[in-house]
Amino acid sequence: MDWLQVVVLAVVQGLTEFLPISSSAHLILVPVLTDWNDQGLTFDVAVHLGSLAAVVIYFRHDLRRMGTSWARSLRVRGIGEGVEDPDARLAWWVLLATIPVCAVGFVFHDSISVNMRSPILIGVMLIGFGLLLGYADWNKRAGRSEYQLTFRDVMWIGGAQALALLPGTSRSGITMTAALLLGMSREGAARFSFLLSIPVTALASGLEIQGLVQSPREVDWLAMAAGVVLSGLSAYICIHYFIAFIKRIGMQPFVVYRIVLGLWLLWIFW
Repeated sequence: MDWLQVVVLAVVQGLTEFLPISSSAHLILVPVLTDWNDQGLTFDVAVHLGSLAAVVIYFRHDLRRMGTSWARSLRVRGIGEGVEDPDARLAWWVLLATIPVCAVGFVFHDSISVNMRSPILIGVMLIGFGLLLGYADWNKRAGRSEYQLTFRDVMWIGGAQALALLPGTSRSGITMTAALLLGMSREGAARFSFLLSIPVTALASGLEIQGLVQSPREVDWLAMAAGVVLSGLSAYICIHYFIAFIKRIGMQPFVVYRIVLGLWLLWIFW
Protein backbone atom coordinates (compact mmCIF):
# COMPACT_ATOMS: atom_id res chain seq x y z
CA MET A 1 0.00 0.00 0.00
CA ASP A 2 1.22 3.49 -0.81
CA TRP A 3 0.62 6.42 1.52
CA LEU A 4 -2.15 7.96 -0.58
CA GLN A 5 -4.10 4.72 -0.29
CA VAL A 6 -3.51 4.61 3.47
CA VAL A 7 -4.77 8.16 3.96
CA VAL A 8 -7.81 7.82 1.69
CA LEU A 9 -8.98 4.51 3.15
CA ALA A 10 -8.44 5.58 6.76
CA VAL A 11 -10.33 8.86 6.33
CA VAL A 12 -13.12 7.15 4.35
CA GLN A 13 -13.55 4.58 7.11
CA GLY A 14 -13.48 7.17 9.88
CA LEU A 15 -16.04 9.43 8.20
CA THR A 16 -18.42 6.73 6.99
CA GLU A 17 -18.40 4.45 10.04
CA PHE A 18 -20.89 6.63 11.92
CA LEU A 19 -22.72 8.25 9.00
CA PRO A 20 -25.79 6.34 7.72
CA ILE A 21 -24.13 5.61 4.35
CA SER A 22 -22.32 2.26 4.96
CA SER A 23 -18.61 2.24 5.72
CA SER A 24 -18.24 -1.37 4.55
CA ALA A 25 -19.66 -0.44 1.15
CA HIS A 26 -17.20 2.43 0.78
CA LEU A 27 -14.21 0.28 1.79
CA ILE A 28 -15.25 -2.30 -0.80
CA LEU A 29 -15.86 0.31 -3.50
CA VAL A 30 -12.59 2.25 -3.14
CA PRO A 31 -10.41 -0.54 -4.63
CA VAL A 32 -13.18 -1.44 -7.11
CA LEU A 33 -13.33 2.11 -8.48
CA THR A 34 -9.55 2.69 -8.51
CA ASP A 35 -6.56 0.72 -9.74
CA TRP A 36 -5.53 -0.05 -6.14
CA ASN A 37 -5.28 -3.60 -4.91
CA ASP A 38 -7.66 -4.62 -2.14
CA GLN A 39 -6.22 -3.25 1.11
CA GLY A 40 -6.67 -6.56 2.89
CA LEU A 41 -8.12 -7.62 6.20
CA THR A 42 -5.21 -6.37 8.30
CA PHE A 43 -5.71 -2.76 7.29
CA ASP A 44 -9.51 -3.01 7.64
CA VAL A 45 -9.01 -4.16 11.25
CA ALA A 46 -6.63 -1.26 11.91
CA VAL A 47 -9.02 1.43 10.68
CA HIS A 48 -11.92 -0.11 12.58
CA LEU A 49 -9.83 0.01 15.76
CA GLY A 50 -9.32 3.72 15.11
CA SER A 51 -13.08 4.25 14.84
CA LEU A 52 -13.61 2.23 18.01
CA ALA A 53 -11.11 4.38 19.91
CA ALA A 54 -12.87 7.53 18.68
CA VAL A 55 -16.33 6.54 19.91
CA VAL A 56 -14.96 5.31 23.26
CA ILE A 57 -13.11 8.60 23.81
CA TYR A 58 -16.11 10.68 22.73
CA PHE A 59 -18.52 8.87 25.09
CA ARG A 60 -15.97 8.24 27.84
CA HIS A 61 -17.95 10.06 30.54
CA ASP A 62 -21.19 8.26 29.58
CA LEU A 63 -19.37 4.93 29.48
CA ARG A 64 -17.83 5.52 32.91
CA ARG A 65 -21.25 6.17 34.42
CA MET A 66 -22.82 3.25 32.58
CA GLY A 67 -20.06 0.85 33.62
CA THR A 68 -20.22 1.84 37.27
CA SER A 69 -24.00 1.64 37.38
CA TRP A 70 -24.05 -1.65 35.45
CA ALA A 71 -21.62 -3.25 37.92
CA ARG A 72 -23.81 -2.04 40.78
CA SER A 73 -26.89 -3.56 39.12
CA LEU A 74 -25.17 -6.96 39.13
CA ARG A 75 -24.96 -6.83 42.90
CA VAL A 76 -28.71 -6.27 43.19
CA ARG A 77 -29.40 -8.79 40.40
CA GLY A 78 -31.22 -6.32 38.21
CA ILE A 79 -31.54 -6.51 34.45
CA GLY A 80 -33.30 -4.53 31.74
CA GLU A 81 -36.49 -2.75 32.73
CA GLY A 82 -36.14 -4.00 36.29
CA VAL A 83 -33.14 -1.70 36.81
CA GLU A 84 -33.96 1.66 38.37
CA ASP A 85 -30.67 3.40 37.55
CA PRO A 86 -31.03 4.81 33.98
CA ASP A 87 -27.31 4.44 33.21
CA ALA A 88 -27.31 0.79 34.28
CA ARG A 89 -30.46 0.15 32.26
CA LEU A 90 -28.88 1.76 29.18
CA ALA A 91 -25.79 -0.43 29.60
CA TRP A 92 -28.01 -3.52 29.69
CA TRP A 93 -29.84 -2.33 26.56
CA VAL A 94 -26.55 -1.94 24.66
CA LEU A 95 -25.48 -5.46 25.64
CA LEU A 96 -28.84 -7.06 24.81
CA ALA A 97 -29.12 -5.27 21.45
CA THR A 98 -25.72 -6.71 20.48
CA ILE A 99 -26.85 -10.34 20.76
CA PRO A 100 -28.75 -10.62 17.42
CA VAL A 101 -25.90 -9.33 15.24
CA CYS A 102 -23.41 -11.57 17.05
CA ALA A 103 -25.60 -14.63 16.49
CA VAL A 104 -26.21 -13.89 12.81
CA GLY A 105 -22.59 -12.92 12.23
CA PHE A 106 -21.33 -16.12 13.83
CA VAL A 107 -23.47 -18.28 11.54
CA PHE A 108 -23.30 -16.35 8.25
CA HIS A 109 -20.06 -14.31 8.41
CA ASP A 110 -18.09 -16.38 5.91
CA SER A 111 -20.97 -16.59 3.44
CA ILE A 112 -21.64 -12.87 3.56
CA SER A 113 -17.98 -11.83 3.30
CA VAL A 114 -17.41 -14.05 0.25
CA ASN A 115 -20.70 -13.88 -1.67
CA MET A 116 -22.20 -10.47 -0.94
CA ARG A 117 -19.57 -7.91 -1.96
CA SER A 118 -21.06 -7.17 -5.39
CA PRO A 119 -21.32 -3.47 -6.35
CA ILE A 120 -24.80 -4.20 -7.72
CA LEU A 121 -25.98 -5.60 -4.38
CA ILE A 122 -24.39 -2.65 -2.59
CA GLY A 123 -26.26 -0.27 -4.91
CA VAL A 124 -29.59 -1.96 -4.21
CA MET A 125 -29.01 -1.89 -0.46
CA LEU A 126 -27.97 1.77 -0.52
CA ILE A 127 -31.16 2.75 -2.33
CA GLY A 128 -33.58 0.48 -0.48
CA PHE A 129 -32.46 1.24 3.05
CA GLY A 130 -31.88 4.88 2.10
CA LEU A 131 -35.55 5.23 1.19
CA LEU A 132 -36.51 3.54 4.46
CA LEU A 133 -34.31 5.98 6.39
CA GLY A 134 -35.96 8.89 4.55
CA TYR A 135 -39.42 7.60 5.45
CA ALA A 136 -38.46 7.14 9.09
CA ASP A 137 -37.02 10.64 9.29
CA TRP A 138 -39.98 12.34 7.58
CA ASN A 139 -42.46 10.51 9.82
CA LYS A 140 -40.53 10.73 13.07
CA ARG A 141 -42.64 11.14 16.18
CA ALA A 142 -41.94 13.56 18.99
CA GLY A 143 -38.90 11.86 20.35
CA ARG A 144 -37.68 9.77 23.24
CA SER A 145 -34.07 9.70 24.34
CA GLU A 146 -31.87 6.61 24.63
CA TYR A 147 -32.75 6.51 28.34
CA GLN A 148 -36.44 5.93 27.54
CA LEU A 149 -36.06 2.72 25.54
CA THR A 150 -38.06 -0.40 26.41
CA PHE A 151 -37.09 -4.05 26.03
CA ARG A 152 -39.26 -4.30 22.92
CA ASP A 153 -37.52 -1.27 21.37
CA VAL A 154 -34.11 -2.76 22.07
CA MET A 155 -34.98 -6.09 20.45
CA TRP A 156 -36.23 -4.35 17.31
CA ILE A 157 -33.12 -2.18 17.06
CA GLY A 158 -30.86 -5.15 17.80
CA GLY A 159 -32.59 -7.22 15.14
CA ALA A 160 -32.24 -4.39 12.64
CA GLN A 161 -28.53 -4.13 13.43
CA ALA A 162 -28.07 -7.72 12.22
CA LEU A 163 -29.09 -6.57 8.72
CA ALA A 164 -25.98 -4.37 8.65
CA LEU A 165 -23.89 -7.46 7.92
CA LEU A 166 -25.06 -6.96 4.32
CA PRO A 167 -22.70 -4.42 2.63
CA GLY A 168 -24.53 -1.25 1.67
CA THR A 169 -27.03 -1.43 4.54
CA SER A 170 -25.06 0.67 7.06
CA ARG A 171 -25.01 -0.37 10.71
CA SER A 172 -25.57 3.18 11.93
CA GLY A 173 -28.17 3.82 9.23
CA ILE A 174 -30.34 0.77 9.96
CA THR A 175 -30.19 1.17 13.74
CA MET A 176 -31.09 4.87 13.51
CA THR A 177 -33.89 4.01 11.08
CA ALA A 178 -35.34 1.46 13.50
CA ALA A 179 -34.98 3.88 16.41
CA LEU A 180 -36.75 6.68 14.53
CA LEU A 181 -39.60 4.34 13.54
CA LEU A 182 -39.96 3.46 17.23
CA GLY A 183 -40.39 7.11 18.19
CA MET A 184 -36.91 8.15 19.27
CA SER A 185 -35.52 11.61 18.61
CA ARG A 186 -32.80 12.03 16.00
CA GLU A 187 -30.21 12.74 18.69
CA GLY A 188 -31.35 9.83 20.85
CA ALA A 189 -31.30 7.48 17.86
CA ALA A 190 -27.79 8.60 16.90
CA ARG A 191 -26.39 8.36 20.42
CA PHE A 192 -27.79 4.86 20.97
CA SER A 193 -26.48 3.77 17.56
CA PHE A 194 -23.01 5.05 18.42
CA LEU A 195 -23.03 3.28 21.78
CA LEU A 196 -24.12 0.07 20.03
CA SER A 197 -21.08 0.28 17.77
CA ILE A 198 -18.69 -0.24 20.71
CA PRO A 199 -19.32 -3.92 21.58
CA VAL A 200 -19.95 -4.87 17.94
CA THR A 201 -16.72 -3.31 16.67
CA ALA A 202 -14.72 -4.61 19.64
CA LEU A 203 -15.95 -8.18 19.15
CA ALA A 204 -15.53 -8.16 15.38
CA SER A 205 -12.03 -6.67 15.61
CA GLY A 206 -11.07 -9.18 18.30
CA LEU A 207 -12.09 -12.11 16.09
CA GLU A 208 -10.24 -10.71 13.09
CA ILE A 209 -7.11 -10.02 15.17
CA GLN A 210 -7.18 -13.60 16.42
CA GLY A 211 -7.19 -14.78 12.82
CA LEU A 212 -4.36 -12.45 11.89
CA VAL A 213 -2.20 -13.60 14.79
CA GLN A 214 -2.56 -17.17 13.58
CA SER A 215 -1.64 -16.16 10.02
CA PRO A 216 1.98 -15.83 8.88
CA ARG A 217 1.34 -12.58 6.98
CA GLU A 218 3.81 -9.73 7.05
CA VAL A 219 2.43 -6.55 8.59
CA ASP A 220 3.37 -2.99 7.66
CA TRP A 221 3.14 -1.63 11.20
CA LEU A 222 3.76 2.00 10.21
CA ALA A 223 0.87 1.93 7.73
CA MET A 224 -1.33 0.22 10.33
CA ALA A 225 -0.51 2.85 12.96
CA ALA A 226 -1.21 5.67 10.51
CA GLY A 227 -4.53 4.04 9.62
CA VAL A 228 -5.56 3.82 13.28
CA VAL A 229 -4.71 7.47 13.98
CA LEU A 230 -6.28 8.93 10.82
CA SER A 231 -9.41 6.82 11.13
CA GLY A 232 -9.77 7.73 14.80
CA LEU A 233 -9.38 11.48 14.21
CA SER A 234 -11.82 11.58 11.30
CA ALA A 235 -14.34 9.42 13.20
CA TYR A 236 -14.20 11.65 16.29
CA ILE A 237 -14.82 14.77 14.19
CA CYS A 238 -17.64 12.99 12.38
CA ILE A 239 -19.42 12.00 15.61
CA HIS A 240 -19.19 15.53 17.02
CA TYR A 241 -20.59 17.32 13.97
CA PHE A 242 -23.06 14.64 12.89
CA ILE A 243 -25.14 14.89 16.06
CA ALA A 244 -25.33 18.69 15.78
CA PHE A 245 -26.12 18.42 12.05
CA ILE A 246 -29.05 16.02 12.29
CA LYS A 247 -30.65 17.97 15.15
CA ARG A 248 -30.99 20.95 12.80
CA ILE A 249 -31.32 19.43 9.33
CA GLY A 250 -32.21 15.77 9.69
CA MET A 251 -31.27 12.68 7.68
CA GLN A 252 -32.45 13.75 4.22
CA PRO A 253 -29.01 14.78 2.82
CA PHE A 254 -27.73 11.28 3.60
CA VAL A 255 -30.81 9.75 1.99
CA VAL A 256 -30.11 11.69 -1.22
CA TYR A 257 -26.44 10.67 -1.15
CA ARG A 258 -27.34 6.98 -0.74
CA ILE A 259 -29.82 7.04 -3.60
CA VAL A 260 -27.49 8.90 -5.97
CA LEU A 261 -24.55 6.60 -5.16
CA GLY A 262 -26.72 3.50 -5.46
CA LEU A 263 -28.13 4.56 -8.85
CA TRP A 264 -24.64 5.36 -10.10
CA LEU A 265 -23.37 1.93 -9.07
CA LEU A 266 -26.28 0.22 -10.82
CA TRP A 267 -25.65 2.27 -13.96
CA ILE A 268 -21.92 1.43 -13.96
CA PHE A 269 -22.02 -2.27 -13.03
CA TRP A 270 -25.43 -3.55 -14.19
